[in-house]
Amino acid sequence: MPMTSKKQAAAPATPVRPRGRPAQATARAASPARRDPAATREALLGAAVSEFARQGFAGARVDEIAAAAGVNKQLVYHYWGSKQALYLAALESVYAEIREKERRLSLTQLEPLEAMTQLVGFSFDYLAEHPEFIAMLADENRNEGQHLRASEPLQQMHMPFVDMLEATLQRGVAAGVFRNDYDAVNLYISIAGISYFFFSNNHTLSAIFGQPLGARGALVQRRRHVIAFALNALRPDAPVKAARRR
Repeated sequence: MPMTSKKQAAAPATPVRPRGRPAQATARAASPARRDPAATREALLGAAVSEFARQGFAGARVDEIAAAAGVNKQLVYHYWGSKQALYLAALESVYAEIREKERRLSLTQLEPLEAMTQLVGFSFDYLAEHPEFIAMLADENRNEGQHLRASEPLQQMHMPFVDMLEATLQRGVAAGVFRNDYDAVNLYISIAGISYFFFSNNHTLSAIFGQPLGARGALVQRRRHVIAFALNALRPDAPVKAARRR
């Protein structure tokens, strides 16, 4: 067994790197983070989103989050104070991302029908590309939304988008292309729901119907259906025809 000098023995241990990442990549990610507090926070927050999405709040470990970020776990407590505060920050970050991207759709600059088409398509695409968002929402619902309720920023960040959606809805009513008995909150819940269920239950739906609903072709078909379904529901003549059939 080779001998080790006292100087060598006192050297800090090599940080544990995330599975599947090469040592060079970990070193490059960790080094700037140690020099830059903003980079450290960003790395920890990204690692936290991944860990909470995989394990949920109860199962996630601060050690794993710190290791994935390439920093000492004491920095988690330095920046956030607790695992719960970090979880809340992670929730805020995933919600802030989708709200910001929705804002960039600039619905008020589009004709009402095109605006709704863009919104429904975006909602579907975002969930397809961000399974971590679905996982964190599912976990927070298991926790009865207790962390989300504690966040004032989360409750406030939704209102500008709701206002934009309401304005788009009213423009469509004025143009005669949308029915006039929908409100923005219920409309958004419906738009989000028809896409969210498809992705949150994709594995069970695929098993039940014997179809690979996660395949590319199935995603394209479902996206087309969701957009058509939402726009048809907004047509001003929809409730009249329904009443006549009764």
